[in-house]
Amino acid sequence: MRKEEIKKAVREGYAKIVKQDSSCCAPVNSCCESIDLAQSVSKSIGYTEEELKAVPEGANLGLGCGNPVALASLIEGETVLDLGSGAGFDCFLAADKVGENGKVIGVDMTPEMIEKARENARKGNYENVEFRLGEIENLPVADNSVDVVISNCVINLTPNKRRVFTEAFRVLKPGGRLMISDIVLLKQLPDFIKNSIEAYIGCLSGAIMRDEYIDTIKAAGFQEVRIIDETSFPIECIANAPTAKAIINNLKIPPDAVREVANPVISIKVYGIKPN
Repeated sequence: MRKEEIKKAVREGYAKIVKQDSSCCAPVNSCCESIDLAQSVSKSIGYTEEELKAVPEGANLGLGCGNPVALASLIEGETVLDLGSGAGFDCFLAADKVGENGKVIGVDMTPEMIEKARENARKGNYENVEFRLGEIENLPVADNSVDVVISNCVINLTPNKRRVFTEAFRVLKPGGRLMISDIVLLKQLPDFIKNSIEAYIGCLSGAIMRDEYIDTIKAAGFQEVRIIDETSFPIECIANAPTAKAIINNLKIPPDAVREVANPVISIKVYGIKPN
């Protein structure tokens, strides 16, 4: 698949998601047995009830695979950058932690997401949050200007992960921190998944091997790079996600094969620091 083809498909896929207010893990019958799937998914990956209630309605689309804000140890007055900020969920949580003297910048390449996030910011009266339309491979952010870079299940969507981490390194101040939640693999996926646009949008075929992911972060210049936590990605969510469901149905993949595909898919939380 060509890089531009992937970007176009991902942009269109996430535009549909925000218009429907539904997550990429949004089955007809919730994998978490809850009417409000986005809330259920978010609780299962580390968000508290208080955090879910603290953000404007419509900010949480259930698209994450971890809670990078909780692990980033944000300090009042810091400037935070969220790569692939979506409807603003993590930005709003970060804004509460950095306070009125701090600032949060969200960058997303989907105009519909940016529009939704700005609307949510207005609803929640967030004056310390700004959303910018742009690609995470070419960040519309100045050099050495942010204290913390966070991202939640987004970098797996880009074909040029090295460029993303190089850009994150560029915009961080010396001593700045990186805290990422993302999807990686323990073994390679079958070709029919890797070559599927639907699986790319569904956070599957763009994922790379765990060690390669860590090496890519280190190659960008980050030090003290380590995995804070890793967990398996729920097979129920993968098997029921609309994007994955389309692949399963079209290719008539049996349930055992679906489980075999999902087993090597894990969620990791990664920390790194830009040296002084």
